[in-house]
Amino acid sequence: MRRWLAFGPIVLSLPLFLLAADTRPVEKTPRSVPQFMLKDTTGKGWSLNDQKAKKAIVVVFVGTECPINNAYMPRLAELHKEYAPRGVAFVAINANSTDAPARVAAHAKDHGIPFPVLKDTANIVADQFGARRTPEAFVLDSSGKILYQGRIDDQIGIGFQRPAPTRRDLAEALNEVLAGKPVSQPATQAPGCAIARTIKPKTSGSITYSKDVAPILQKNCQECHRPSQVGPMALLSYEDALGWAESIREVVEERRMPPWHADPKFGHFANDRSLSKAERETLLAWIKQDCPQGNPRDLPAPRRFPEEWTIGKPDAVFSMPNTFHVPAKGGKNGIRYQYFQVDMNFEEDRWIQAAEARPGNRAVVHHIIAYIAKTGERFEQRGPDGIGDKMLVAFAPGDLPAVFAPGIAKKVPKGSTLLFQMHYTPNGVEQDDRSSVGLIFAKQPPKHEVLTRAITQRRFTIPPGADNQEVKSATTFKEDALLLSLFPHMHLRGKDFEYRIVFPDGKSEVLLRVPRYDFNWQSHYRLAKPIKMPAGTRIECTAHFDNSANNPNNPDPQKTVRWGEQTWEEMMIGFVDYVNLAKTKE
Repeated sequence: MRRWLAFGPIVLSLPLFLLAADTRPVEKTPRSVPQFMLKDTTGKGWSLNDQKAKKAIVVVFVGTECPINNAYMPRLAELHKEYAPRGVAFVAINANSTDAPARVAAHAKDHGIPFPVLKDTANIVADQFGARRTPEAFVLDSSGKILYQGRIDDQIGIGFQRPAPTRRDLAEALNEVLAGKPVSQPATQAPGCAIARTIKPKTSGSITYSKDVAPILQKNCQECHRPSQVGPMALLSYEDALGWAESIREVVEERRMPPWHADPKFGHFANDRSLSKAERETLLAWIKQDCPQGNPRDLPAPRRFPEEWTIGKPDAVFSMPNTFHVPAKGGKNGIRYQYFQVDMNFEEDRWIQAAEARPGNRAVVHHIIAYIAKTGERFEQRGPDGIGDKMLVAFAPGDLPAVFAPGIAKKVPKGSTLLFQMHYTPNGVEQDDRSSVGLIFAKQPPKHEVLTRAITQRRFTIPPGADNQEVKSATTFKEDALLLSLFPHMHLRGKDFEYRIVFPDGKSEVLLRVPRYDFNWQSHYRLAKPIKMPAGTRIECTAHFDNSANNPNNPDPQKTVRWGEQTWEEMMIGFVDYVNLAKTKE
């Protein structure tokens, strides 16, 4: 089971994926890079030696799949527009072994990169520069001396996105160089994906991809890391894993991948994505042993995924009635929610066994919520139960389709319409979207109807600068029930969340603790074993919010924050899926 919710606008969704912050020391002594010549996406040669007339040269190492890299492409275009007329040359270099020249060319076109993009086969030039990340920027003088190395600015990093940069590092370096001054901060750490360097693996080893690594990737990674899914790079083959081996090492060591935010001390969940200690050790040992492939005959059978819909072929598909054009930029507060209503034309009640909201354009769709509605109906969060049972299915980063166990299902009354609530996040390039919802019907009326309750606290105030503001909510079940799943929801100031169950006899236990809440990676926690709740059982939710300047995601630490639908406001909701055992159908 899963849950769905209402989000507020956010400029960009950045799940962690195979991202990393470079923690190695950066060199502060100016050094020069050798002259080089590479071909751009049109086949034309580009030489550093030809740039001697320029006042400065910006070299940015880029990739095609890294989310932070792609988020900065519009920023680089803006910097080019600002500084090229002032005598600054711009060039991008792709050194990823995983990016073929055709893919590099398509990426440059799709992102509107207005300067040459070169292909660095075998990462020879990247090694000469000492480049480590995508994106990573270098400022050179006309002789090839490195004057600056590091990030473009500090707006986007691992697990955060500031409303605006506090320091425009690349721009500051260029301003100082053009003014004839030394660069005041010549080196910074660049976040992003490790360059997928060419690796010469060992032919054999005690741990191999075929026998040991492939099964782990199948079980824990491929659900997201495959074409057309939320993961930015595929991990379906030996070549994929070899190319991203350094990134895999970093995120496994730091336990950021696979993404799973539940404290392992509490609760057991059917959809737990986390790696076991043995699995982590296996992956790290394989990389340390230079990634041997092993015997391909040891490979497990490929994991089969539905080609289009995760739930399989739907019995019915409902799409937005028209395409929505997403502008390149959304203004100060982003794009307001867009609503699209579709008649389902059900002449009788229908029971939904599985449902999936599918973005038409993942690049700009932050979330979809599909409501069961009447013609012209709109919704707001209201009361302790919110509008849980008006929600049918949703899409959000990190969440999964709604697939209900046999014997339980969601009810769609006859004559209902499907209301799409769409949240779009502009990414600097004009886009179009037409999203859809797919449904699979139960083959017979279920024994239990899935219900949803939003354990909500609307009356709270978070003072400016408060770094650990506590907010609580609770609900009591008046009839016997069976608890199926949990879904905590807050916005950008959300810090942590806990569910506790208190039984009528006074016994209590923590169901779920999320010590580091991440708005950009929404997780739904499906109980491995449903919990029986006698009448009188209470569920208590406790959340903490960080409204201080130490929270880089904070839209405004000087603002008093209250309940609201938009991202710069806050919500405190503990969604639960359950069935009412008192209303069991015989």
